Amino acid sequence: MSAFASQPTTEMGFREILYDKKDMVARITINRPEAYNAYSTNTLRELCAAFTDASFDDRVAVIVFTGAGDKAFCTGGDVKEYANLYTQKPRDYWKYMSLFSRYIESIFKSGKVTIARINGMAVGGGNESQLACDLAVIADDTYIAQVGTSVGSVACGGATQWLSIHVGDRRAREMLFLNPRIPAKQALEWGLVNRVVPRARLDDAVGELVEQCLDKFPECTRYTKQQINYWKESAWHATIGHAQDWLSTHFTTLEPYEGMQAFVEKRRADFRGIRKRAAEGGSSEFLWGPYRHECSSCGAKGLPEQFEHCGRCGAALDRG
Repeated sequence: MSAFASQPTTEMGFREILYDKKDMVARITINRPEAYNAYSTNTLRELCAAFTDASFDDRVAVIVFTGAGDKAFCTGGDVKEYANLYTQKPRDYWKYMSLFSRYIESIFKSGKVTIARINGMAVGGGNESQLACDLAVIADDTYIAQVGTSVGSVACGGATQWLSIHVGDRRAREMLFLNPRIPAKQALEWGLVNRVVPRARLDDAVGELVEQCLDKFPECTRYTKQQINYWKESAWHATIGHAQDWLSTHFTTLEPYEGMQAFVEKRRADFRGIRKRAAEGGSSEFLWGPYRHECSSCGAKGLPEQFEHCGRCGAALDRG
């Protein structure tokens, strides 16, 4: 009896993903269409479990990864969750990034050919997720984009490491600095995907790649994947630990607070206001300025520079 016997997907109890195994193909679907298939912390846990199961199952030869519905493949992390949880407890974002790292690694270290079925926009961590896959097919009416510098984050969960490998240095910088939408046809021209097809042919095109993969030797395929992953793994492991720590520290500052609140409130972030603060000698790091005042009435210390009254007792502060 095998220690890695195939497990039925019905017993895995997933709530935010769909997981199916049939005819030597595992299909993993982010099932949060109401959130444009953004992944929550729990989604990442479920995705790790599904990709690991598919990796170990000898009845699975190919993994197809997609999103539910027709609007989004994946739009990265759930910004509402970031705003509500991780800007409040940045130390927990370090834990979240550890989980995210395991998720990405479960894709590119799966030992099986993984095909991204891009049925809608692949944005932020959604693009990083499809970059972790081996092959990608995209519907002709959608797009790919990075958004880190627009929402107060850095796309160092795969994009800063891998975009230049796929599209070249200049195009990678354009995507990362400017955050343009890359339409499907352009994504093919740039090397972000393998096929662009009409939406009605998306499943057929993915199926054609699956059939070709099935007619190749499994161990040769696995080792080919290991070899061709060299540059991606080198870039990933050289940077992801640093990224995990920097991002969690950065979540204590003004940029992610403003970027993510703007997203939740459906308004434009005050990019230039933050630049103006720094240019005029103010604080562009703290929401209400650095912790510098002391209350002469109650002795509270570390009160923000811009406070006029003590946050503990309400007394007027000497701001001289």
